[in-house]
Amino acid sequence: MSKLSAQKIKKLKEEILTLLYHNDLKAMFTNEIASSLIRDEEFIKKLLTELKNDSLVIEVSKSKEGYNYSKWRRWTLSPKAREAYKQLL
Repeated sequence: MSKLSAQKIKKLKEEILTLLYHNDLKAMFTNEIASSLIRDEEFIKKLLTELKNDSLVIEVSKSKEGYNYSKWRRWTLSPKAREAYKQLL
């Protein structure tokens, strides 16, 4: 598998943020985002975690005792990112 450049990774992160902005009324699952961008779920989860560390997305967790929801995480834009998008438009 070839390694993606930093520029392409940045572009993918922008695509994730755009997708979440256009689906702002509902949080999206990791697999929905991966499917929309035609990418591997684990790779998208890694990018989402990086965006979370940059305070651009929020993880909407739903946990039940005894069940691991880590693969089925839901994501939405952070208020900071939402305001930045509103100013751009």
